[in-house]
Amino acid sequence: LPTPSPMSHEILSARPYAFLDDAPAEERRTLAVKQRRDLDPNNAAEMGQLDPEAILRVKSEAWPQPRCADELHDALNIAGFIGESEIAPGDLPAWRTYLEILQQQRRATCLMHADIRLWVVAERLKSLQRICAGHRLDPVITALPDEEGESDETALLEIIRSRLECLGPVTVRVLAQPLNLSRQRVEQALQVLQGEGYAIQGYFDPREAEIQWCERGLLARIHRYTLRQLRREIEPVSPAIFMRFLFQWQGLDERSQGLEALERVMSQLEGVCLPAGSWESEILPARLQPYDPQHLDELCGSGRLAWLRLNPTEPQDGKRKNPAVKTTPLAFVFRPNLWIWRTAEAPVPEGLSAAALRVREVLKQWGASFFEELQPQTGLLKSQLEQVLGELVAWGLVTSDQFQGLRAMIQPLKRRTQRSRRSGVNTPLASGGRWSLVRPTMSYDDPGQRIEHLARTLLNRYGVVFRKLLERESGLPPWRDLLYVYRRLEARGEIRGGRFVQGFAGEHFALPEAINVLREVLRRQDEEQQITLSSTDPLNLTGIITPGRRIPAYPGHRILYRDGKPIASSQGSVIHIDTGLPDELHPQIRYLLVGRNRVAGL
Repeated sequence: LPTPSPMSHEILSARPYAFLDDAPAEERRTLAVKQRRDLDPNNAAEMGQLDPEAILRVKSEAWPQPRCADELHDALNIAGFIGESEIAPGDLPAWRTYLEILQQQRRATCLMHADIRLWVVAERLKSLQRICAGHRLDPVITALPDEEGESDETALLEIIRSRLECLGPVTVRVLAQPLNLSRQRVEQALQVLQGEGYAIQGYFDPREAEIQWCERGLLARIHRYTLRQLRREIEPVSPAIFMRFLFQWQGLDERSQGLEALERVMSQLEGVCLPAGSWESEILPARLQPYDPQHLDELCGSGRLAWLRLNPTEPQDGKRKNPAVKTTPLAFVFRPNLWIWRTAEAPVPEGLSAAALRVREVLKQWGASFFEELQPQTGLLKSQLEQVLGELVAWGLVTSDQFQGLRAMIQPLKRRTQRSRRSGVNTPLASGGRWSLVRPTMSYDDPGQRIEHLARTLLNRYGVVFRKLLERESGLPPWRDLLYVYRRLEARGEIRGGRFVQGFAGEHFALPEAINVLREVLRRQDEEQQITLSSTDPLNLTGIITPGRRIPAYPGHRILYRDGKPIASSQGSVIHIDTGLPDELHPQIRYLLVGRNRVAGL
């Protein structure tokens, strides 16, 4: 099969072995084998199923269509021989005319044995005479010297090789019948060709119950035609419909709730760098209702999720970087994938303050430490230590095993002081768990492993991926490298390729389940939908997918979409409304832009 068998899942999750690993290791091992569709064993044979029309097309292309005697001679030479019963009745009169010309020239003849008439040229006659015992020729011609006919085994091997070139997927019975040979002899020759990599066996045609054999090049062509047919089945949608699909794919139209829903959202947004203050105020509440900050702390505290600044840039003027604030770009990454998203280890910057260097050395020596442990070890005041930790976070050098520490860090000083008085804690950062240095990047032998993970993450994020869609993404490999991965996944049958969105050149790729959602959105395109989202949201694709000006990503700025098209935006106190909208709708539009993320109808 081109994908893992459903029985492999039974092996991975077998009870006698499950106790050997803890839960995270067991989950990683299980997720390492992905199923293209469901786990129904009855559907396993459909994973690599080829299009019957593609098979018929390749067979017709491989079968010779001579237009003169010379072309028939070449066809007989390439095919080894052609049985008279294999010729279509409509073509038989013309073919006989061409054969008579070749017979008169002593270039071809009819070899008859066991009531079977085979047309063969003089160049291949020696091999056929070795294979077919008790034959007779009409007319008798002289066989030309042929190295293939020096032995019975070589003669049969080369004749079967030639037959596979013009027949496409064929059974052993069909190959053996015109030669009047046993299945065993033909199967032996096919096994030799399979060892050479020339022939491949399998259940290619769903209408045929027996195992079939096919020449590798013809089979590759059938696969290409099958992929083209699958691509033609999908009608491209407009950019507005595609935006409505993205809203549904990422759960902005029907928000879910709970820890599992948050983990699913984080898997879609893994590696996305967004302003730190936007995550809990704008991004997550747009996808979860209600959003519970404790669930995020639970994911981080359990070790499954980590937050950090990915690959920060060094200031050109050599100045110190400001401590982490609401606009500092931060990303969430599942800890097993940290080495994938961090392209290089962050060096110690020249602009790092002396206090930050001291804290870094303490963390390097003692490992993960609580805030109350760092203060006596560094000799800094609490306010100084808070500022230093913020500086290290901004440089991408330090993280915490709780999000509460960053949540308290990016709050204004006045709110932090009030919260400290209410809770009785001297500093809010004390409840932020342990602070630690971001682990160095791992070296990996196979760069393709990283690229494939990023390619799959993008598919999980958008459902449908093409080059233009990724303009806002950062830290990705070149599209050329992603394209090779997507083509390989398409050949395996895990994803679909084609043109899914109108107006965007290049190849598009989609998950099979995403295509179903896209068709569902297309069926419901007459239903009115309005969605408000932050301009920092990853789905702010204005100027990329939707036409018009690009709305910059900035915390607090919002965009209103109606039926997948941006109709208004708020940038601070300034509200821009599409000139084509009637004036009576402006008050409600302003209300939607000022309020929280919501889905509503006008």
